[in-house]
Amino acid sequence: MKWAACLAVLGTLGGAAGQAQQQQQPPAGVLVRPLASLIIPGMGQLMAHQDRGAVYIAAEVYLLSRYLQLDHEAIVEARRFQSLAFDVARQSFAPMRRDTIFEYFEQMERFAESGRYDADTGPAFIPESDPATYNGSVWLLARRTFWADPNIPPDPTSLQYWKALQFYQARAVGPNFLWSWRNHSLEHEVFKDYISRSDNAFRRAQNQVGLLLANHVLSAVDALISARMSAAAGRAAEMRTSVGLSGRSEVRFSIAF
Repeated sequence: MKWAACLAVLGTLGGAAGQAQQQQQPPAGVLVRPLASLIIPGMGQLMAHQDRGAVYIAAEVYLLSRYLQLDHEAIVEARRFQSLAFDVARQSFAPMRRDTIFEYFEQMERFAESGRYDADTGPAFIPESDPATYNGSVWLLARRTFWADPNIPPDPTSLQYWKALQFYQARAVGPNFLWSWRNHSLEHEVFKDYISRSDNAFRRAQNQVGLLLANHVLSAVDALISARMSAAAGRAAEMRTSVGLSGRSEVRFSIAF
Protein backbone atom coordinates (compact mmCIF):
# COMPACT_ATOMS: atom_id res chain seq x y z
CA MET A 1 0.00 0.00 0.00
CA LYS A 2 2.81 2.40 0.88
CA TRP A 3 4.58 1.67 -2.43
CA ALA A 4 1.36 2.22 -4.34
CA ALA A 5 0.78 5.57 -2.62
CA CYS A 6 4.34 6.71 -3.37
CA LEU A 7 4.01 5.78 -7.04
CA ALA A 8 0.73 7.68 -7.26
CA VAL A 9 2.30 10.80 -5.74
CA LEU A 10 5.28 10.60 -8.12
CA GLY A 11 2.99 10.18 -11.09
CA THR A 12 0.98 13.24 -10.07
CA LEU A 13 4.13 15.33 -9.65
CA GLY A 14 5.53 14.14 -12.98
CA GLY A 15 2.29 15.04 -14.76
CA ALA A 16 2.23 18.49 -13.17
CA ALA A 17 5.87 19.10 -14.12
CA GLY A 18 5.18 18.02 -17.70
CA GLN A 19 2.20 20.38 -17.95
CA ALA A 20 4.27 23.27 -16.54
CA GLN A 21 7.05 22.60 -19.07
CA GLN A 22 4.53 22.51 -21.91
CA GLN A 23 3.08 25.82 -20.73
CA GLN A 24 6.54 27.42 -20.68
CA GLN A 25 7.37 26.33 -24.25
CA PRO A 26 5.81 28.57 -26.92
CA PRO A 27 3.40 26.92 -29.36
CA ALA A 28 4.82 25.98 -32.74
CA GLY A 29 2.66 28.60 -34.48
CA VAL A 30 4.28 31.38 -32.47
CA LEU A 31 7.61 30.56 -34.16
CA VAL A 32 6.38 29.50 -37.60
CA ARG A 33 4.64 32.74 -38.52
CA PRO A 34 7.54 35.09 -37.63
CA LEU A 35 9.97 32.81 -39.46
CA ALA A 36 7.73 32.80 -42.53
CA SER A 37 7.54 36.60 -42.43
CA LEU A 38 11.30 36.88 -42.04
CA ILE A 39 11.78 34.84 -45.22
CA ILE A 40 8.89 36.34 -47.20
CA PRO A 41 7.48 39.57 -45.71
CA GLY A 42 3.73 39.35 -45.16
CA MET A 43 3.58 35.54 -45.26
CA GLY A 44 3.13 35.21 -41.50
CA GLN A 45 0.28 37.73 -41.59
CA LEU A 46 -1.43 35.91 -44.46
CA MET A 47 -1.11 32.62 -42.55
CA ALA A 48 -3.07 34.29 -39.75
CA HIS A 49 -5.63 35.66 -42.28
CA GLN A 50 -4.50 39.24 -41.66
CA ASP A 51 -5.02 41.51 -44.67
CA ARG A 52 -2.03 43.72 -43.91
CA GLY A 53 0.22 40.90 -45.10
CA ALA A 54 -0.51 42.15 -48.61
CA VAL A 55 1.05 45.50 -47.65
CA TYR A 56 4.36 43.85 -46.72
CA ILE A 57 4.33 41.83 -49.95
CA ALA A 58 3.58 44.93 -52.03
CA ALA A 59 6.41 46.81 -50.32
CA GLU A 60 8.76 43.90 -51.02
CA VAL A 61 7.86 43.82 -54.71
CA TYR A 62 8.27 47.59 -55.08
CA LEU A 63 11.59 47.76 -53.22
CA LEU A 64 13.03 44.79 -55.09
CA SER A 65 12.00 46.17 -58.48
CA ARG A 66 13.42 49.56 -57.53
CA TYR A 67 16.72 47.96 -56.51
CA LEU A 68 16.98 46.08 -59.82
CA GLN A 69 16.20 49.26 -61.75
CA LEU A 70 18.84 51.33 -59.95
CA ASP A 71 21.43 48.57 -60.16
CA HIS A 72 20.84 48.30 -63.92
CA GLU A 73 21.13 52.08 -64.24
CA ALA A 74 24.45 52.05 -62.36
CA ILE A 75 25.83 49.32 -64.64
CA VAL A 76 24.73 51.15 -67.82
CA GLU A 77 26.36 54.42 -66.71
CA ALA A 78 29.51 52.52 -65.70
CA ARG A 79 29.78 51.01 -69.17
CA ARG A 80 29.39 54.48 -70.64
CA PHE A 81 32.23 56.10 -68.71
CA GLN A 82 34.48 53.07 -69.24
CA SER A 83 33.89 53.14 -72.99
CA LEU A 84 34.43 56.91 -73.17
CA ALA A 85 37.67 56.61 -71.18
CA PHE A 86 39.01 53.96 -73.55
CA ASP A 87 37.86 55.62 -76.78
CA VAL A 88 39.19 59.08 -75.90
CA ALA A 89 41.66 59.22 -73.01
CA ARG A 90 43.31 55.81 -73.28
CA GLN A 91 43.13 55.07 -76.98
CA SER A 92 46.58 56.40 -77.88
CA PHE A 93 48.24 54.56 -74.98
CA ALA A 94 46.42 51.21 -74.82
CA PRO A 95 45.24 49.69 -78.13
CA MET A 96 43.78 46.75 -76.15
CA ARG A 97 40.87 47.34 -73.78
CA ARG A 98 41.82 46.65 -70.17
CA ASP A 99 39.33 47.10 -67.34
CA THR A 100 40.35 47.74 -63.76
CA ILE A 101 39.04 48.90 -60.37
CA PHE A 102 36.69 51.86 -59.93
CA GLU A 103 39.31 53.91 -58.05
CA TYR A 104 41.30 54.11 -61.29
CA PHE A 105 38.41 55.86 -63.04
CA GLU A 106 38.00 58.18 -60.06
CA GLN A 107 41.59 59.33 -60.59
CA MET A 108 40.83 59.85 -64.28
CA GLU A 109 38.04 62.14 -63.10
CA ARG A 110 40.36 64.16 -60.86
CA PHE A 111 43.40 64.40 -63.15
CA ALA A 112 43.36 65.37 -66.81
CA GLU A 113 46.50 63.28 -67.43
CA SER A 114 48.14 60.31 -65.81
CA GLY A 115 51.63 61.46 -66.71
CA ARG A 116 54.45 59.14 -67.68
CA TYR A 117 55.27 56.13 -65.57
CA ASP A 118 58.98 56.25 -66.42
CA ALA A 119 60.31 59.61 -67.56
CA ASP A 120 63.63 58.13 -68.74
CA THR A 121 63.85 56.47 -72.15
CA GLY A 122 66.97 54.58 -71.19
CA PRO A 123 67.65 51.81 -68.67
CA ALA A 124 67.35 54.14 -65.67
CA PHE A 125 64.00 54.55 -63.92
CA ILE A 126 62.90 58.14 -63.29
CA PRO A 127 59.36 58.82 -61.96
CA GLU A 128 57.07 61.48 -63.44
CA SER A 129 57.91 64.87 -61.92
CA ASP A 130 54.89 66.97 -62.98
CA PRO A 131 52.63 67.22 -59.87
CA ALA A 132 49.67 68.26 -62.08
CA THR A 133 49.48 64.69 -63.36
CA TYR A 134 48.41 61.70 -61.32
CA ASN A 135 51.78 59.91 -61.38
CA GLY A 136 53.54 63.19 -60.63
CA SER A 137 51.31 63.71 -57.58
CA VAL A 138 52.15 60.19 -56.37
CA TRP A 139 55.88 60.88 -56.72
CA LEU A 140 55.49 64.16 -54.83
CA LEU A 141 53.67 62.35 -52.01
CA ALA A 142 56.42 59.72 -51.91
CA ARG A 143 59.12 62.40 -51.62
CA ARG A 144 57.23 64.22 -48.89
CA THR A 145 56.79 60.96 -46.99
CA PHE A 146 60.33 59.57 -47.11
CA TRP A 147 62.70 62.44 -47.91
CA ALA A 148 63.87 65.03 -45.42
CA ASP A 149 63.28 67.69 -48.11
CA PRO A 150 61.01 66.73 -51.05
CA ASN A 151 62.89 69.18 -53.29
CA ILE A 152 66.37 67.85 -52.50
CA PRO A 153 66.88 64.22 -53.56
CA PRO A 154 69.07 62.07 -51.32
CA ASP A 155 71.70 59.66 -52.60
CA PRO A 156 69.99 57.31 -55.14
CA THR A 157 71.52 54.37 -53.25
CA SER A 158 70.13 55.52 -49.89
CA LEU A 159 67.29 53.80 -48.07
CA GLN A 160 65.14 56.94 -48.17
CA TYR A 161 65.33 57.14 -51.96
CA TRP A 162 64.48 53.46 -52.46
CA LYS A 163 61.54 53.61 -50.08
CA ALA A 164 60.12 56.57 -51.99
CA LEU A 165 60.69 54.74 -55.28
CA GLN A 166 58.92 51.61 -54.02
CA PHE A 167 56.03 53.76 -52.81
CA TYR A 168 55.73 55.31 -56.27
CA GLN A 169 55.95 52.00 -58.16
CA ALA A 170 53.24 50.47 -55.97
CA ARG A 171 50.75 53.30 -56.57
CA ALA A 172 51.55 54.92 -59.90
CA VAL A 173 49.69 54.04 -63.11
CA GLY A 174 51.71 51.70 -65.30
CA PRO A 175 52.26 51.82 -69.09
CA ASN A 176 49.10 49.82 -69.89
CA PHE A 177 46.79 52.28 -68.09
CA LEU A 178 48.09 55.73 -68.97
CA TRP A 179 45.54 58.35 -70.04
CA SER A 180 45.23 61.94 -71.23
CA TRP A 181 42.18 64.19 -71.67
CA ARG A 182 44.31 66.89 -73.32
CA ASN A 183 42.34 68.66 -76.07
CA HIS A 184 39.25 66.71 -74.98
CA SER A 185 37.91 68.84 -72.12
CA LEU A 186 34.30 68.43 -73.26
CA GLU A 187 34.58 64.64 -73.28
CA HIS A 188 36.20 64.84 -69.85
CA GLU A 189 33.17 66.70 -68.49
CA VAL A 190 30.83 64.09 -69.99
CA PHE A 191 32.99 61.38 -68.40
CA LYS A 192 32.61 63.05 -65.00
CA ASP A 193 28.84 63.21 -65.46
CA TYR A 194 28.66 59.49 -66.29
CA ILE A 195 30.67 58.64 -63.17
CA SER A 196 28.42 60.82 -61.00
CA ARG A 197 25.30 59.17 -62.37
CA SER A 198 26.67 55.67 -61.88
CA ASP A 199 27.84 56.42 -58.35
CA ASN A 200 24.50 57.97 -57.35
CA ALA A 201 22.51 55.07 -58.81
CA PHE A 202 24.73 52.57 -56.98
CA ARG A 203 24.30 54.35 -53.62
CA ARG A 204 20.53 54.54 -54.07
CA ALA A 205 20.45 50.83 -54.92
CA GLN A 206 22.30 50.07 -51.67
CA ASN A 207 19.71 52.13 -49.81
CA GLN A 208 17.00 49.92 -51.28
CA VAL A 209 18.79 46.87 -49.85
CA GLY A 210 18.55 48.43 -46.39
CA LEU A 211 14.84 49.07 -46.84
CA LEU A 212 14.33 45.48 -48.03
CA LEU A 213 15.98 44.14 -44.89
CA ALA A 214 13.90 46.50 -42.74
CA ASN A 215 10.71 45.21 -44.40
CA HIS A 216 11.67 41.61 -43.56
CA VAL A 217 12.45 42.44 -39.94
CA LEU A 218 9.35 44.59 -39.41
CA SER A 219 7.07 41.89 -40.85
CA ALA A 220 8.71 39.24 -38.64
CA VAL A 221 8.38 41.37 -35.48
CA ASP A 222 4.76 42.14 -36.37
CA ALA A 223 4.00 38.42 -36.79
CA LEU A 224 5.81 37.51 -33.57
CA ILE A 225 3.93 40.06 -31.44
CA SER A 226 0.60 39.11 -32.97
CA ALA A 227 1.23 35.37 -32.52
CA ARG A 228 2.35 35.74 -28.90
CA MET A 229 -0.63 37.92 -28.03
CA SER A 230 -2.99 35.36 -29.59
CA ALA A 231 -1.32 32.51 -27.70
CA ALA A 232 -1.37 34.39 -24.39
CA ALA A 233 -4.99 35.52 -24.70
CA GLY A 234 -6.29 32.31 -26.22
CA ARG A 235 -8.05 34.29 -28.97
CA ALA A 236 -7.15 36.15 -32.16
CA ALA A 237 -4.98 39.22 -31.74
CA GLU A 238 -3.28 41.55 -34.15
CA MET A 239 -1.02 44.58 -34.33
CA ARG A 240 -1.70 47.41 -36.76
CA THR A 241 0.71 50.13 -37.83
CA SER A 242 -0.19 53.31 -39.67
CA VAL A 243 1.63 56.37 -40.94
CA GLY A 244 -0.27 59.60 -41.52
CA LEU A 245 0.35 62.28 -44.14
CA SER A 246 2.00 64.45 -41.49
CA GLY A 247 4.59 61.74 -40.82
CA ARG A 248 3.02 60.72 -37.50
CA SER A 249 3.02 56.96 -36.96
CA GLU A 250 0.75 54.85 -34.73
CA VAL A 251 0.84 51.27 -33.46
CA ARG A 252 -2.41 49.64 -32.31
CA PHE A 253 -3.06 46.28 -30.65
CA SER A 254 -6.43 44.56 -30.72
CA ILE A 255 -7.76 41.29 -29.23
CA ALA A 256 -11.00 39.65 -30.30
CA PHE A 257 -13.61 39.00 -27.54
